[in-house]
Amino acid sequence: MAAEGTQERTSGPDAADRGARESGTASPAVEAAEAARPASGETVRVDSWIWSVRLVKTRSMGATACRGGHVRVNDERVKPAHALRVGDEVRLRQAGGHERIVVVKRLIRKRVGAPVAAECYVDNSPPPPPREATAPAGIRDRGTGRPTKRDRRDLERLRGLAEAANAERHRRPT
Repeated sequence: MAAEGTQERTSGPDAADRGARESGTASPAVEAAEAARPASGETVRVDSWIWSVRLVKTRSMGATACRGGHVRVNDERVKPAHALRVGDEVRLRQAGGHERIVVVKRLIRKRVGAPVAAECYVDNSPPPPPREATAPAGIRDRGTGRPTKRDRRDLERLRGLAEAANAERHRRPT
């Protein structure tokens, strides 16, 4: 029984959602994705789809990538309004030369959460190349701080820069 002063809602827009959640059939995120799906047999624009499944940050970035030739569907360069279907292979070249290769499993029109978006495609992308190892900076004892003038001169002598540095320092102005 409902508490005094409150009413228990048995109808309305939230009642159906509450019933589905309580029965364990679908989460609100999955329901939102289902609502974002086009009717069967329909298609979705490629720029809208790559934005919806979070391959690009904005739809305009998706359209720009299509116009720039960075998006291929079934190995063909496409315009932003290209009709995408289930089973199409989408290749998106991203910054840094990394290429994402995905196969469309589900068409959606609206942007959804990342876990739901990941269910809309199969990712066949190769692993990113390993990062190049960078040489570590000069090793110094912790806490020694800035090199002294004597340290600097020793380093210049080791590097063979002492003669050039001395010649520059003791040069007479002309």
